[in-house]
Amino acid sequence: MMFDAPRREERAGPGKAETLEFIAFMGALCLFFSTLEYLFPKPFPFFRLGLANLPVLLTIKLVRARYVLLLVLLKVLGHGLINGTLASYVFLFSFGGSFASAVAMLAAYRLGGRNISLVGISVFGAIASNVVQIYLSVTFIFGLTAWVIAPLFVGLGVFSGVLVGLFAQQFYEQSRWLGGIRAYFAAS
Repeated sequence: MMFDAPRREERAGPGKAETLEFIAFMGALCLFFSTLEYLFPKPFPFFRLGLANLPVLLTIKLVRARYVLLLVLLKVLGHGLINGTLASYVFLFSFGGSFASAVAMLAAYRLGGRNISLVGISVFGAIASNVVQIYLSVTFIFGLTAWVIAPLFVGLGVFSGVLVGLFAQQFYEQSRWLGGIRAYFAAS
Protein backbone atom coordinates (compact mmCIF):
# COMPACT_ATOMS: atom_id res chain seq x y z
CA MET A 1 0.00 0.00 0.00
CA MET A 2 1.23 3.48 -0.81
CA PHE A 3 0.93 4.81 2.75
CA ASP A 4 3.52 2.38 4.10
CA ALA A 5 7.17 3.30 3.77
CA PRO A 6 8.19 2.23 0.26
CA ARG A 7 10.68 -0.57 -0.19
CA ARG A 8 13.88 0.05 -2.13
CA GLU A 9 12.72 -1.77 -5.25
CA GLU A 10 9.47 0.25 -5.31
CA ARG A 11 11.10 3.68 -5.40
CA ALA A 12 10.18 4.39 -9.00
CA GLY A 13 7.72 7.01 -7.77
CA PRO A 14 3.97 7.26 -7.84
CA GLY A 15 1.83 6.91 -10.90
CA LYS A 16 -1.47 8.64 -11.47
CA ALA A 17 -3.43 5.97 -9.58
CA GLU A 18 -1.18 6.24 -6.51
CA THR A 19 -1.35 10.03 -6.59
CA LEU A 20 -5.15 9.92 -6.77
CA GLU A 21 -5.20 7.42 -3.90
CA PHE A 22 -3.09 9.84 -1.86
CA ILE A 23 -5.39 12.76 -2.74
CA ALA A 24 -8.45 10.71 -1.71
CA PHE A 25 -6.80 9.91 1.62
CA MET A 26 -5.89 13.55 2.20
CA GLY A 27 -9.45 14.53 1.24
CA ALA A 28 -10.76 12.21 3.95
CA LEU A 29 -8.36 13.87 6.39
CA CYS A 30 -9.73 17.29 5.36
CA LEU A 31 -13.26 16.11 6.18
CA PHE A 32 -12.12 14.61 9.48
CA PHE A 33 -10.42 17.86 10.54
CA SER A 34 -13.39 19.92 9.35
CA THR A 35 -15.73 17.79 11.46
CA LEU A 36 -13.35 17.90 14.42
CA GLU A 37 -13.28 21.67 14.24
CA TYR A 38 -17.01 21.82 14.93
CA LEU A 39 -16.38 20.30 18.36
CA PHE A 40 -14.53 23.41 19.55
CA PRO A 41 -16.48 26.47 20.68
CA LYS A 42 -16.06 29.47 18.40
CA PRO A 43 -15.06 32.78 19.98
CA PHE A 44 -16.77 34.55 17.06
CA PRO A 45 -19.70 33.22 14.99
CA PHE A 46 -17.83 33.49 11.70
CA PHE A 47 -14.46 32.23 12.90
CA ARG A 48 -12.98 28.83 12.03
CA LEU A 49 -9.42 27.87 12.76
CA GLY A 50 -8.94 26.16 9.39
CA LEU A 51 -7.83 22.72 10.52
CA ALA A 52 -9.14 21.26 7.26
CA ASN A 53 -6.36 23.13 5.48
CA LEU A 54 -3.65 21.03 7.14
CA PRO A 55 -3.80 18.24 4.53
CA VAL A 56 -3.86 20.84 1.75
CA LEU A 57 -0.74 22.53 3.14
CA LEU A 58 1.08 19.23 3.46
CA THR A 59 0.11 18.25 -0.08
CA ILE A 60 1.33 21.45 -1.74
CA LYS A 61 4.98 20.40 -1.56
CA LEU A 62 4.30 16.85 -2.76
CA VAL A 63 2.09 16.89 -5.86
CA ARG A 64 1.30 19.01 -8.89
CA ALA A 65 -1.03 21.99 -8.61
CA ARG A 66 -3.90 20.21 -10.37
CA TYR A 67 -3.94 17.54 -7.65
CA VAL A 68 -3.94 20.20 -4.93
CA LEU A 69 -6.94 21.84 -6.61
CA LEU A 70 -8.63 18.43 -6.84
CA LEU A 71 -8.05 17.99 -3.11
CA VAL A 72 -9.61 21.39 -2.41
CA LEU A 73 -12.61 20.46 -4.56
CA LEU A 74 -13.03 17.20 -2.60
CA LYS A 75 -12.74 19.15 0.66
CA VAL A 76 -15.36 21.73 -0.31
CA LEU A 77 -17.84 19.28 -1.84
CA GLY A 78 -17.45 16.79 1.01
CA HIS A 79 -17.88 19.50 3.61
CA GLY A 80 -20.96 20.81 1.81
CA LEU A 81 -22.49 17.33 1.63
CA ILE A 82 -21.79 16.48 5.26
CA ASN A 83 -23.10 19.79 6.58
CA GLY A 84 -25.99 20.09 4.13
CA THR A 85 -24.84 23.46 2.80
CA LEU A 86 -24.50 22.69 -0.93
CA ALA A 87 -27.50 24.87 -1.80
CA SER A 88 -26.67 27.79 0.47
CA TYR A 89 -24.54 30.89 0.57
CA VAL A 90 -22.28 29.05 3.04
CA PHE A 91 -21.17 26.77 0.20
CA LEU A 92 -20.47 29.80 -1.99
CA PHE A 93 -18.29 31.30 0.75
CA SER A 94 -16.52 27.98 1.32
CA PHE A 95 -15.96 27.40 -2.39
CA GLY A 96 -14.70 30.93 -3.08
CA GLY A 97 -12.52 31.13 0.01
CA SER A 98 -11.05 27.65 -0.40
CA PHE A 99 -10.09 28.08 -4.03
CA ALA A 100 -8.71 31.58 -3.49
CA SER A 101 -6.68 30.17 -0.63
CA ALA A 102 -5.40 27.26 -2.73
CA VAL A 103 -4.40 29.52 -5.62
CA ALA A 104 -2.62 31.94 -3.26
CA MET A 105 -0.81 29.10 -1.47
CA LEU A 106 0.26 27.51 -4.75
CA ALA A 107 1.48 30.89 -6.04
CA ALA A 108 3.38 31.57 -2.81
CA TYR A 109 5.02 28.16 -2.98
CA ARG A 110 5.89 28.49 -6.67
CA LEU A 111 7.29 32.01 -6.27
CA GLY A 112 8.94 31.47 -2.88
CA GLY A 113 10.25 27.95 -3.44
CA ARG A 114 12.58 26.90 -0.66
CA ASN A 115 12.59 30.43 0.79
CA ILE A 116 9.03 30.22 2.11
CA SER A 117 7.88 27.97 4.91
CA LEU A 118 4.51 26.35 5.33
CA VAL A 119 3.75 29.14 7.83
CA GLY A 120 4.16 31.77 5.12
CA ILE A 121 2.21 29.71 2.62
CA SER A 122 -0.59 29.25 5.17
CA VAL A 123 -0.77 32.97 5.93
CA PHE A 124 -1.03 33.82 2.22
CA GLY A 125 -3.85 31.29 1.92
CA ALA A 126 -5.67 32.64 4.98
CA ILE A 127 -5.52 36.22 3.74
CA ALA A 128 -6.74 35.25 0.25
CA SER A 129 -9.60 33.24 1.71
CA ASN A 130 -10.68 36.05 4.01
CA VAL A 131 -10.50 38.72 1.31
CA VAL A 132 -12.65 36.67 -1.06
CA GLN A 133 -15.16 35.84 1.68
CA ILE A 134 -15.44 39.52 2.64
CA TYR A 135 -15.95 40.43 -1.00
CA LEU A 136 -18.67 37.78 -1.36
CA SER A 137 -20.26 38.98 1.86
CA VAL A 138 -20.34 42.58 0.64
CA THR A 139 -21.57 41.59 -2.81
CA PHE A 140 -24.25 39.00 -2.01
CA ILE A 141 -25.33 39.11 1.63
CA PHE A 142 -24.62 42.05 3.90
CA GLY A 143 -23.68 44.92 1.61
CA LEU A 144 -21.18 47.56 2.65
CA THR A 145 -21.76 46.90 6.36
CA ALA A 146 -19.65 43.75 6.00
CA TRP A 147 -16.56 45.96 5.83
CA VAL A 148 -17.03 46.66 9.54
CA ILE A 149 -15.82 43.18 10.49
CA ALA A 150 -13.12 43.01 7.79
CA PRO A 151 -10.15 44.05 9.99
CA LEU A 152 -11.08 41.59 12.74
CA PHE A 153 -11.82 38.85 10.20
CA VAL A 154 -8.49 39.28 8.40
CA GLY A 155 -6.59 39.59 11.70
CA LEU A 156 -8.08 36.36 13.02
CA GLY A 157 -7.35 34.73 9.67
CA VAL A 158 -3.68 35.69 9.86
CA PHE A 159 -3.52 34.39 13.44
CA SER A 160 -5.11 31.07 12.51
CA GLY A 161 -2.93 30.87 9.38
CA VAL A 162 0.16 31.17 11.54
CA LEU A 163 -1.07 28.49 13.98
CA VAL A 164 -2.04 26.02 11.25
CA GLY A 165 1.16 26.77 9.35
CA LEU A 166 3.33 26.20 12.44
CA PHE A 167 1.70 22.83 13.05
CA ALA A 168 1.99 21.87 9.37
CA GLN A 169 5.67 22.87 9.26
CA GLN A 170 6.49 20.84 12.37
CA PHE A 171 4.57 17.83 11.09
CA TYR A 172 6.16 18.09 7.64
CA GLU A 173 9.65 18.11 9.13
CA GLN A 174 9.20 15.54 11.91
CA SER A 175 6.62 12.96 10.79
CA ARG A 176 8.15 9.64 9.82
CA TRP A 177 4.93 8.69 8.01
CA LEU A 178 5.01 11.84 5.89
CA GLY A 179 8.77 11.42 5.44
CA GLY A 180 8.13 8.09 3.75
CA ILE A 181 5.51 9.64 1.49
CA ARG A 182 7.83 12.56 0.69
CA ALA A 183 10.56 10.10 -0.31
CA TYR A 184 8.07 8.15 -2.42
CA PHE A 185 6.90 11.27 -4.27
CA ALA A 186 10.46 12.59 -4.64
CA ALA A 187 11.41 9.40 -6.50
CA SER A 188 9.22 10.38 -9.45
